[in-house]
Amino acid sequence: MATAAAKKILTPLQLGSLTLKNRVVLAPLTRNRASAGDVPSDLSVTYYEQRSSAGLIITEASQVTNHGKGYPSTPGNYSDAQVEGWKKVVSAVHAKDSKIFLQLWHCGRVTHSSYHPEAGLPIGPSAVPAAGTTLTAHFKNEPFETPREATHEDIKNVIEAFRKGAENAKKAGFDGVEVHSANGYLLDQFLEDKTNKRTDEYGGSFENRTRLLLQVVDAVNTVFPIERVGVRLSPFSSFNDIADSDWKNLFAYVITQLDKRKIGYLHVIEPRWIAAEGSAEAANDNTSHFRKLFSGVYIAAGGFSPASGEAAVQSGAADAIAYGRHFIANPDLPTRIAKDAPLNPYDRTTFYGGDAKGYTDYPFLAESA
Repeated sequence: MATAAAKKILTPLQLGSLTLKNRVVLAPLTRNRASAGDVPSDLSVTYYEQRSSAGLIITEASQVTNHGKGYPSTPGNYSDAQVEGWKKVVSAVHAKDSKIFLQLWHCGRVTHSSYHPEAGLPIGPSAVPAAGTTLTAHFKNEPFETPREATHEDIKNVIEAFRKGAENAKKAGFDGVEVHSANGYLLDQFLEDKTNKRTDEYGGSFENRTRLLLQVVDAVNTVFPIERVGVRLSPFSSFNDIADSDWKNLFAYVITQLDKRKIGYLHVIEPRWIAAEGSAEAANDNTSHFRKLFSGVYIAAGGFSPASGEAAVQSGAADAIAYGRHFIANPDLPTRIAKDAPLNPYDRTTFYGGDAKGYTDYPFLAESA
């Protein structure tokens, strides 16, 4: 087992002009604890400050418009009050010598009109509803609504909302932004052909279906230099009833286009339990293929342990590892990795919603010794 001094995951990483103090990343994790008006709460300030030993913090997804909200108590980034709330988070993280990116989000067809009655139905690339149910603003499980097919004006507004979201992130002091194009949300819905049935310039070919994502990246790049823009993808995911008939070639095309733009980093959610093509070997082969297509900083997420994360960084399969559940339960995760210390178990029942329990009360190593 590598000693702390020999662990590559604990070494600095250059992200454009930013120097990350280590390669341990706090993954973007929806925790449903925003205060009234979808403003980041004071408890959220504590939560992120506690985890500032990470080289990079990527915040929970933050909707760029109320029409993009899909869950209760998720923080937004489109009002002055929300920006002020994020300023407190950023200040606390920077005081601990960490870097922090805001994840920009639009849920698309998996929002619900109860969150935005003034705007009516959700929008999607096509009028194709997701299977299953969603939690409404009234905390009731109801079937997903059939979205309204986005008009060209809707698409223009989405691009502007992401640009404005980046502008607000800059006002709040964030070091950069991550564009959320994963997990069956709006930008992913445009990418994949189970949800995108359009026949215009936003549908059909890989080039057309990738158009909106690239337009969003370009819009965000008018606010932040491209080295401060990351993109999250989930090629292997079926979350939110997403799929594509030729997913390997689709995502190879998407990654190649993002590489051409020289984005700061690519953040890929890798297969965890569900192996692509029916085997873990095929899943690993596809992951390796995607990695080779991107020449910049590559962040991998998906069920990594400290040991498997170190192995991935040592092998070059990833430049950094994003931890979710383990970072929830271990606010001092890099210290525990350095010392090969045992990890606190996580409590799934407190992942989404609630108060300090399961959010800011997990013990640090010295407290649990």
